[in-house]
Amino acid sequence: MQPKETVEHFIAHIHAQRLDEAKNLLAAEGFEYVGPNMRFLSRDDMLSYQFGMVAIQKDLIVRQLSADGEHVFAILDYQTNFEPIGDVRLAVWFRVRDGKIHTVEAFYNAAVVENMLGGNLPTAGG
Repeated sequence: MQPKETVEHFIAHIHAQRLDEAKNLLAAEGFEYVGPNMRFLSRDDMLSYQFGMVAIQKDLIVRQLSADGEHVFAILDYQTNFEPIGDVRLAVWFRVRDGKIHTVEAFYNAAVVENMLGGNLPTAGG
């Protein structure tokens, strides 16, 4: 599977709330997620956070997906049922090696998520 296809499958699994299938596309070792206000060094930690977001997810729309070798770039609209958040536009940079996503770097308006979580942001340390 090409890197772009791996990311397409990952996004489709997140959209359909199939987190176990999404997890299988993430590297078990050496995984890193970096966002504007949180960082995870394991796929389990990132997906635990994602599990908490499932309840408010209304839709996940792929606006653009492009690839340059192992680098895949996605522009997404994350639509929620949670009024204080509303819809969030995301730019996400994935790095894929050997059929697994090793790095996810997300760019979005962090203030929205920070306000929702009341300043209790998850980090790589716990």
